[in-house]
Amino acid sequence: MKMAKNERQELILRLIRENDISTQEELTNLIRKQGMEVTQATCSRDIKELGIIKVILPNNQSKYAVLDKTGDVAPGRLLNVFSNSLLSCKNAMNLVVISTLPGMAQAAGSALDSMHLQYVVGTIAGDDTVFVATESVEDAKALCATIIDMTGSDHADKT
Repeated sequence: MKMAKNERQELILRLIRENDISTQEELTNLIRKQGMEVTQATCSRDIKELGIIKVILPNNQSKYAVLDKTGDVAPGRLLNVFSNSLLSCKNAMNLVVISTLPGMAQAAGSALDSMHLQYVVGTIAGDDTVFVATESVEDAKALCATIIDMTGSDHADKT
């Protein structure tokens, strides 16, 4: 059965929140099991439009996660602010140290806070550096891998 775009996107959000889904193929199959017709290309566009990201788990597995909206700022815009300001991301014990363009750390930290990513206990931002506290070394490694993955692998260590 064909469904309206907003209904399909609501279903995608619900499925991702309720299941550990790591590929577009898995998501497409789950949607089809709900009796809806969808192509993987449509699923891919919806994932991008909805601000859905892949997060890396401490066991190095990955899964899709939903970025929450904060006020009037859409998840895609938050990710753009964060991605465009990021220079590098490193983990140091249970901290993740993010280097940004000068004057952009507070915007990047605010965007990161708004994403409600798993493992983030809290953030502190200066002018060009954001410190992100996690509960463990493993959580810091997973968070850093998630940040690098969602912003592009060339951000791993530019400084």
